[in-house]
Amino acid sequence: MQLYFPKDYQSILDVNQTEQAIKLVKDFFQINLASELRLRRVTAPLFVKKGTGINDDLNGVERPVSFPMKEMNDQQAEIVQSLAKWKRMALAELKMPVGYGIYTDMNAIRPDEELSNIHSLYVDQWDWERVIRPEDRNVAFLKKMVRQIYSAVVRTENLVHDYYPEIEPQLPDEITFLHAEDLAAEFPKLTSRERENKVAKEYGAVFIIGIGAEMPNGEIHDGRAPDYDDWITPSRPGYKGLNGDIVIWNPVLERSFEISSMGIRVDKSSLMEQLRIRNQEERSRLLWHQMLLGDKLPQTIGGGIGQSRLCMYFLRKAHIGEIQSSIWPDEMMEQCHSNGIHLL
Repeated sequence: MQLYFPKDYQSILDVNQTEQAIKLVKDFFQINLASELRLRRVTAPLFVKKGTGINDDLNGVERPVSFPMKEMNDQQAEIVQSLAKWKRMALAELKMPVGYGIYTDMNAIRPDEELSNIHSLYVDQWDWERVIRPEDRNVAFLKKMVRQIYSAVVRTENLVHDYYPEIEPQLPDEITFLHAEDLAAEFPKLTSRERENKVAKEYGAVFIIGIGAEMPNGEIHDGRAPDYDDWITPSRPGYKGLNGDIVIWNPVLERSFEISSMGIRVDKSSLMEQLRIRNQEERSRLLWHQMLLGDKLPQTIGGGIGQSRLCMYFLRKAHIGEIQSSIWPDEMMEQCHSNGIHLL
């Protein structure tokens, strides 16, 4: 359990204002996101069948919540950890044309999460996915999508200021693009998290390219599963990665603050290469992987955008529990109460 308590913290909005503001943020942002990326809202599953390869394995160590289904001879189902792979199946089923896509509300339970100001057992995010052409598999296209998402973020912050003038906009007009390998070379003595803190504070908003692949110094900036984002294909000569994270500076927590993970998704060759690197080639026999290898899934770009994370930032909250209702250790609840943090 890791906690940070801002000195003399006092929420700008009371509980009733907070609940109203959460709805304002969510309604406005998803409409703008859908407009920017040409996305259609769809319904999504809370759970999927175990053993199909559809569930997101995250870093490969998190345990998904599972349960037996009585009407299916006690076959196991798993609560989704994200919808990274399910969305490509949905796009194929919907026969979505190139340049269009889907978004949905993703709700997940991650029982192995280390609880902190920004991590909860409950995860809520907008999961989105869009069909692309094979020639769109490049870093220029990735940056174009990032800029469109970021413009919706900035627009939402300005809306919050219109409704609550005491919340001053903080984000820069433009997002800065940096590569994880460049950061490692420039700041070799810092950890990846310390590098993120440094550049987020300097630029206000950054997109860090290349998450998941081993860098020249032997490090991995952050973990990524081998079968959704493409982190092995060169983004430019000498650099790997067609994915990344949107990271902003959080003035309340005084630290970097990831609000989105996204990327161009694996094709057949990058899937097999990344499975080989992670010694998980046996996964290629699973249903989802066989669909991709059999050309039954479209080429896509996609990601997740944290709903509670965004609301937490826009409303200048110190703890994600001020935005969402979850379960917290008694010690954390007592400490938060003593430091002016009201957990829902």
